[in-house]
Amino acid sequence: MTLLDTPIAHLDGTPGSVGEYAGKALLLVNVASKCGLTPQYSGLEQLQQTYGDRGFAVLGFPCNQFGGQEPGTAEEIETFCSATYGVTFPMYEKIDVNGPSRHPLYEQLTATPDAEGKAGDIQWNFEKFLVSPTGEVVGRFRPRIEPQDPALIASLEAQLPS
Repeated sequence: MTLLDTPIAHLDGTPGSVGEYAGKALLLVNVASKCGLTPQYSGLEQLQQTYGDRGFAVLGFPCNQFGGQEPGTAEEIETFCSATYGVTFPMYEKIDVNGPSRHPLYEQLTATPDAEGKAGDIQWNFEKFLVSPTGEVVGRFRPRIEPQDPALIASLEAQLPS
């Protein structure tokens, strides 16, 4: 099964997959509402607004594995993201990104090394994976790398479909 074929429900519970965005450059991010890095939602939404009409999408994956920082229900997560940060990008169901219950999507993502050559477990909330329009994971950016980081932006722009 490829990354694009992996089933995952949307935040509202309807069936879905990353493949709904095949042909676009994607930034997949595990997110949380009560984290010190939560303000990155603003930067992620800015990326969505800047590049969304150029074949790009941010996809958010709520996760409660890091300090219990995403305790809410799907409805609470949706309300928080839209009311607090004006999030318009797609959000998926709350999942585990590490451990024995790791979602199959993250089984594939965590095999990708970061800029220092280190693969493996997600370190914290807001770890980012850049995916090419063909579904290949082409970049991994650790949690403290802001969405507007020049290296992330350069990598993203290089993946935009022509």
